[in-house]
Amino acid sequence: MIPRLPRVCVIGAGSSGIAMCKALWDHGLSFVCFEASDRVGGNWVIGNKNGMSAAYRSLHINTSRPRMEYADFPMPADYPDFPHHALIARYFESYVDHFGFRERIRFSTRVTHAERDPDGLWQITTDGGEVETFDALCVCNGHHWDPRWPDPPVPGRFDGIEMHSHAYLDPTDPVDFREKRVAVVGMGNSAMDIAVELASGPAARVMLAARRGAHIIPNYLFGRPIDQYVLPVWLPFSVRRVAIAAGLRLAVGKMEDYGLLRPDHRLGEAHPTISSEILASLGRGDIIPKPNLTAVLGDRVQFADGSSELCDVIVYCTGYKVSFPFFDPAFITAADNDLPLYLRVIPPSIPGLFFIGLLQPLGAIMPIAEAQGAWVADLLTGAAALPSEATMTAAIARARKKRQRRYVASPRHTMQVDFDDYLASLRRERKRGRARADRLGNPLPILARAAG
Repeated sequence: MIPRLPRVCVIGAGSSGIAMCKALWDHGLSFVCFEASDRVGGNWVIGNKNGMSAAYRSLHINTSRPRMEYADFPMPADYPDFPHHALIARYFESYVDHFGFRERIRFSTRVTHAERDPDGLWQITTDGGEVETFDALCVCNGHHWDPRWPDPPVPGRFDGIEMHSHAYLDPTDPVDFREKRVAVVGMGNSAMDIAVELASGPAARVMLAARRGAHIIPNYLFGRPIDQYVLPVWLPFSVRRVAIAAGLRLAVGKMEDYGLLRPDHRLGEAHPTISSEILASLGRGDIIPKPNLTAVLGDRVQFADGSSELCDVIVYCTGYKVSFPFFDPAFITAADNDLPLYLRVIPPSIPGLFFIGLLQPLGAIMPIAEAQGAWVADLLTGAAALPSEATMTAAIARARKKRQRRYVASPRHTMQVDFDDYLASLRRERKRGRARADRLGNPLPILARAAG
């Protein structure tokens, strides 16, 4: 008897969700994708109807086109190396239409609750009050939409405007930054982009405050997009780090030469920042580097070195929280952005639940989500089987220890992976999973477990 293939729920039609849908479509699986917005693209749709997009009008991808595109659907050849968000959103629309699964996406439908019943089935409730039953659930709701503010808050009372980068659209929306004195807090990509844009003319003064130093990597190195210099994954990371650091030192120099804090970690021990423009802006004096913001004093802000400045607007570029508003927190949550998952996809004790794109690579998530989706589709059809729960739990513990040894302790690094290394590990697991399935002949695909 041929077992019935599972019916699958996908939450979210952003870049990860549509990759998951494509894999399910390719494998002949029945699925429904619920999308709160009226279109695909998620974070790359500026002013997205679902209110979750963090895109600003000047946003460009900081991963080069060949390293961002889906393997079976290249970006148009006339796209630039680092496309604007409008081009990327158009690419996602084309992807869905090219493969023909748009009718499987229910737009303007938000999942309000998801729970696993005693029979192991998923009961999915939407904002219209409807409840549907599925065999498996793929969570693709993204992790750049729930703003993380300083915790604890910066002490004192501020007379000006405080906002998170998530709300920033351009130098006049939602705040008119013209002739304003602005403190940008953070050293990530959004902080760099916003500080450079505001310093290019509209703002009277732009200060960039950082809790710790960061390694800033230019978009190009020796005339090529920097992420296209790929060293073999079989080389130890320590060797790769030395080679990359040598190239960067030659091309960029030291961060303290630009007035920035000296990084308290080696390259590769924290998520680096990619920006060619910020260093030039610092060198011209358009942006004033400052240490961490320690207090707000009415119309002034105070920094860790004891200095203070008049300030009208503070923009907190302090990252995002990993949130699942449709889950009961007692069922699953990610305290401090930490959710233990086997290969960043599977919670070992909850069969039939998968997380796609819930990781932080140096590079784009899209090819990773595509590979994750293909692996999950293998599991859902029974073409591959998982190792035992104990084996997966042990692998998670090993990965956590390895990550903690390497990276700066921070909520930002609980999901950090190396792009090429991670894709290689997925390929190995997919191959092993197919071998397990051949041994097991398991009639329950989504529950398939090997002995070890």
